[in-house]
Amino acid sequence: MKIPVIPPNINELFDSITSPDNLADFFENNSPVDDKGRYLHWDKLRHLSTPEGLSSEQWWLKVKIARKNISQPIPLLSKQGSPFNFATIDQVHRELHWLDRYAAGAIKSNEAISNTQTRNTYLVRSLIEEAINSSQLEGASTTRDVAREMIRQSRHPKDKSEQMIFNNYHAMQFINEIKDEPLTPSIIFELHTLLTHNTMDESAVGRFRAENDQIYVVDNMSQEYLHKPPPSNELEERLNNLCFFANQNNDKNQKSFFHPVIKSIALHFMLAYDHPFCDGNGRTARALFYWSMAKEGYWLMEYISISRIIKLAPAQYSKAFLYTETDDNDLTYFILHQLEVIHQAIDELHIYLDKKVKGINEAEHLLINNPRLSGKLNFRQLALLRHALKHPRFSYVIQEHQQSHGISYERARRDLIDMSDKLNLLVKTRRGKRFYFIVPDDLNERISKE
Repeated sequence: MKIPVIPPNINELFDSITSPDNLADFFENNSPVDDKGRYLHWDKLRHLSTPEGLSSEQWWLKVKIARKNISQPIPLLSKQGSPFNFATIDQVHRELHWLDRYAAGAIKSNEAISNTQTRNTYLVRSLIEEAINSSQLEGASTTRDVAREMIRQSRHPKDKSEQMIFNNYHAMQFINEIKDEPLTPSIIFELHTLLTHNTMDESAVGRFRAENDQIYVVDNMSQEYLHKPPPSNELEERLNNLCFFANQNNDKNQKSFFHPVIKSIALHFMLAYDHPFCDGNGRTARALFYWSMAKEGYWLMEYISISRIIKLAPAQYSKAFLYTETDDNDLTYFILHQLEVIHQAIDELHIYLDKKVKGINEAEHLLINNPRLSGKLNFRQLALLRHALKHPRFSYVIQEHQQSHGISYERARRDLIDMSDKLNLLVKTRRGKRFYFIVPDDLNERISKE
């Protein structure tokens, strides 16, 4: 990836206007987006056909005037000491309104996650998904199936990649525990410690990078420097400012209102921009976003993985950072990218839930005409039965069932014991001190037997 072409200097563009009449024209009929509604960076806009009578530079000037008229600064500063800002365009308003309706409050959602009997299962699934994808974004190479097995069986990580995922899972759990607490540097250090345990030099875990730590954001392909973070002697003050901004409660005494989602995205951006640690900055930034969204009441966010969507197009993620840094600290580029990521992640969550609920219903339908089994299996057992029908000879263990559904050991044990000893759907065996519950080859026959 290349650094985007730096936009023309606005003051120089103004100076190039030859007459007052021409200057007046530049303040009329301006739009912050192109005719397709896109919020474009100069790097792309300069290649497009311009409105009639305008050069690319003149069009850019009109666009920038329109953006500045609707821009709002946030109290977080660039390396040069100027504030970041964002433009409240229609697309931002639409996406924020959509999120307010579908990701917060008491509005009805998919029954699978509004039902207290099933929501823990999907919460565990989402924690695992975000742990895997966020770690893979940072280079973890373990496959999803192996990673899921490790977490669900509470197996000790075998290598650095597994350790990254294991750490991320526990960091996401930590966020749920402290989501009602005000943000402090100590919490951010603890998050970083959880995320990087046994994956980097322990002397660098949970502390700022030092002056002699030469930290740059580098493109993996070209090895080109994309971003040089602020100097280490500014990090303490910058982190304190970040926490102060995070804890502003948007009450009527505040001078400026920042939509909670905008604030959460800004925290994500700034932690990554400041790069306060030697490693693990991206994971910590995304974890901070989740903390902020949870604190602001966007409960549905607990069930999605933004890292999974980012991982599908990582270049767009990086480009959103670079567009902001190269165009007058305009955070709108990153905000638009993240709003799109969140929207897509929520859409995919509902597709996944619909598929799962359909599968559970199919499993339940198998038992309708069987008086021995009808109504005897709970949601967790039905999910296991559906899996078992597709995986002959598969073996289940109590700890994995417990972790998969976020339940107590005793409840997980009772689920499996009932399916083996009481309903004769699984075969219970023992190896050493551990019980295994195996899918029999004749499971279909056992189900149909009355």
